[in-house]
Amino acid sequence: MNGFLNIIITISVLIVAVILIIGLTNMLKSGSANRSQKLMRLRIISQFIAIILIMIFFYFNY
Repeated sequence: MNGFLNIIITISVLIVAVILIIGLTNMLKSGSANRSQKLMRLRIISQFIAIILIMIFFYFNY
């Protein structure tokens, strides 16, 4: 389970980073403000999921 959880945590952190980069590039290119807001909301949700997964990892390992 430890290895599987490591992979899931890595994927979730990468998803957060990708969403952040897409949102920032949209804002820097003066893209749609509505799209930027949706991307930042999606980033917050994915960040929450990543933090929960990290907390589960530490709970079962320490």
